[in-house]
This record gives sequence, structure tokens and C-alpha cells, in this order.
Amino acid sequence: MPICKLLTVGLLTTIGTLALAQNSDPDLSFEGMGSGWQVATFPQQKMPVTRYQGESVDGRASVRMEARSSYGPLVHAFTPPQPITQLQWSWRVAQQGAAIDLRSKAGDDSAAKVCLSFVWDDARVPFLERQLLRLARLSTGQALPASTLCWVWGALEAAGEAIDNPYSRRVRSIVLRNVTDVGTAWFDERRDVMRDLRQTFGDEWPAGAAAPLVTAVFIAADADNTASHSIGWVSKLHYAP
Repeated sequence: MPICKLLTVGLLTTIGTLALAQNSDPDLSFEGMGSGWQVATFPQQKMPVTRYQGESVDGRASVRMEARSSYGPLVHAFTPPQPITQLQWSWRVAQQGAAIDLRSKAGDDSAAKVCLSFVWDDARVPFLERQLLRLARLSTGQALPASTLCWVWGALEAAGEAIDNPYSRRVRSIVLRNVTDVGTAWFDERRDVMRDLRQTFGDEWPAGAAAPLVTAVFIAADADNTASHSIGWVSKLHYAP
């Protein structure tokens, strides 16, 4: 895959809308499936599309994510971009693929992830990556994000590890949960976006810099690289500007 899957959210084509919340509403709890969320794919995508469905699990209004050799994030874009500094949600994974390895292209899948895409001055981006980003924008005609930060459910990776995406360093992740957490338990997460951004993109966003603008938040489950099957849920997603 020539461009990282997550980096290409900007060029994805909408295949359907799951309205979950208005852009002006910071409570992305998924209750009632309101408006503003879209399942997206690559243009002319041949692989299956990850399935998202609203359902109540253990009394929680949630989005069920089922990936079966599939790809396709559930995206909520912000127009205009928002300066998000806090993010919280609950999630659970009941099943995931055994071949997941977030450091390899062949294993670059996850049963659950929550991500933010940012826009900032390209001058902050290292020269070579800046040129690749510029070429990607020219070839696609899309305003691809400068960077994407994901909080992921890994496999054997240790919780707290920061990992560069094997396709592009423009996407970096922090592992919050792994295979030892797969089961029936829910986990509540609360993240300081600026702290995590400095952990992953500290070379570009040093201490003292103002919060960058967020162009989109998305949840995703993908299993296309490992040809596997995963099932997970996300609930009570909420951000603070």
C-alpha cells in the first residue's frame, strides 16, 4: 500500500452515513445515532468494508465494529477544525486476529482504535516526509492531514508503547490495551491529547507549543493485512475543546 491507510482519510470516499452527533456537539456518545459520522473507503476499494452498527451492550449504547479481512474507518470531520485537548471513551474487544503486529506492514491491523487527525504548519514536518506528503497531496488532489495520532488495541505490544506506523511516520500510535485485555471487560480511557502528542510527535510539537487543530476524529477496526476477524465496541466517546 503506497500511502498509509490512516493518512488517507482525507481521500476516502463516503459509502454511507451513520449519523451519531452534530459537529457542534462534543458528546460523541453514539446514543441515538445522530448525524455527522460517515463510513469511508478508498476510491474503488476492492477489499471488504468494516461493519459498524449501533447496539446496546451491557446496558451501554455502543458502536459494534466487526472487521473480517476488511478496512474502512468511521469518520467524524470537523469544519472548521477544532482545538481538542481532552478525549475519553470506553471500549471492549471480544475477538482479534492472532497475527497483528503494529510494527510490520503485514501485521498492521487492530480490532479497535480511536484516532485524531491534525493540521499544522508543514514547516514542522521533517524535510523528506514533507516532500512525500506534498507529493501525496498533489497526486490525490486532497488536503491530507499533517499527522494522525491513534490510541490502539494492540496484540503483544506493551501498554504505553508509542509506535510509528510501518507505512508512514505521519501516523503514530500509543498502545493502550493488548491481547491480555480481550474478553468481556470494558475499559474506560481518558487521554490528555497534548501530552500524548508530545510523546509521539515531540520532534515536531515541543513543549510550549499551542494545541494544533483537529480535522477529524475516527474509530476503526481493520483486518485486511492479516486476513483475520475481529469484534469490538466503542462507547461514550467525548472530547473537550
